[in-house]
Amino acid sequence: MTQPLSLTLLNNNWSEEPFPPVELAWEEPNGLLAVGGDLSIKRLLNAYRNGIFPWFGPREPIYWWSPSPRTVLFPQHIRITRSLRKSLRNKGYRITFDTCFSEVVQACAAPRSYTSGTWITNEMHTAYCRLHAADVAHSVEVWNSTGELVGGLYGVSVGGIFSGESMFSREPDTSKIAMVALAYHLQRWGFRVIDCQIENPHLMSMGAENIPREDYLALLRANAQHQPPREWATDTQMDLSRWEPLTS
Repeated sequence: MTQPLSLTLLNNNWSEEPFPPVELAWEEPNGLLAVGGDLSIKRLLNAYRNGIFPWFGPREPIYWWSPSPRTVLFPQHIRITRSLRKSLRNKGYRITFDTCFSEVVQACAAPRSYTSGTWITNEMHTAYCRLHAADVAHSVEVWNSTGELVGGLYGVSVGGIFSGESMFSREPDTSKIAMVALAYHLQRWGFRVIDCQIENPHLMSMGAENIPREDYLALLRANAQHQPPREWATDTQMDLSRWEPLTS
């Protein structure tokens, strides 16, 4: 496919504006589809329902992406190593859902050891808090034995797909523990897949895999009518160290 010479420029004042077909996304950088628009609830929902997500840095316009291949994690394929089971069993972590969404996003935006920058701008933070208030975005929190928030993740639930946005760890394995808790509940609730968007070693070590964009879009369409639970996890004190995803 010949790469277009210019990106589609979205109208900042038209939240219902259709996105261009994802087949028009650039090959390099992989998946870049459009620029501009806003981060309203309507536009964000339209994006996620069509396999598109925003990703941009400070002082940049809003860029919209739909990469191929797409990195996903099927809940039943999550990899729980022996050392991770040991952390689940012995460290006394407590897991909650949706108790401090804004704090989780803020923690995900904090500088990492390998970079001082972040793509989670104040604009993004505000937009996803609005999605959370609309019961579309959700967080998983991991607390240590002294009651400190030490790990977690957040993302967007659309039909039977959960699109993970970011995760963080303040103690070893705590972002992985959040992902295991998420996979456990999503499998119980009949979700099909966790969208990880773009490959990274951390996710691949947990069982994520790359699939063609058209396969991901087919999953989106097939699970569009899936009804998520009315309330996110309440039985969060399960013994995840004993969970066997492939046989649950």
